[in-house]
Amino acid sequence: MFEERPADRSIVFVYGSLKKGYALHHLLENQVCLGMAVTQPFYRIFDLGQYPGLVEWPEGLAIQGELYDIDKCCLERLDDAEGVGDGLYVRRTVLLQSPHNDINAYAWFWLHPVTGFEDCGCRWG
Repeated sequence: MFEERPADRSIVFVYGSLKKGYALHHLLENQVCLGMAVTQPFYRIFDLGQYPGLVEWPEGLAIQGELYDIDKCCLERLDDAEGVGDGLYVRRTVLLQSPHNDINAYAWFWLHPVTGFEDCGCRWG
């Protein structure tokens, strides 16, 4: 099902302020929620204040989040909201657990040190 994606659609994994009930969820309006998902245990989330930062981590955890099927305009909007152009985050592939392990999903990764920030465990909020 997910292998034959139109070129103008992407799957994204959201783990923080883009999730349902959080401040930036409105940016996913009119997009398709595919449900809950969990990453492979290679990541950590840190509380950066009003939002979290996902980072790759040697002693990682399986991070809980949501999957969305989004269009190209939404992807650009999310890159802008996440500060990709400002060098805050980078969008790249995230590894998911079964039953989603064959999905090519993107997440936004924090690009700066996390020293002094609280480790959120397997989820933020």
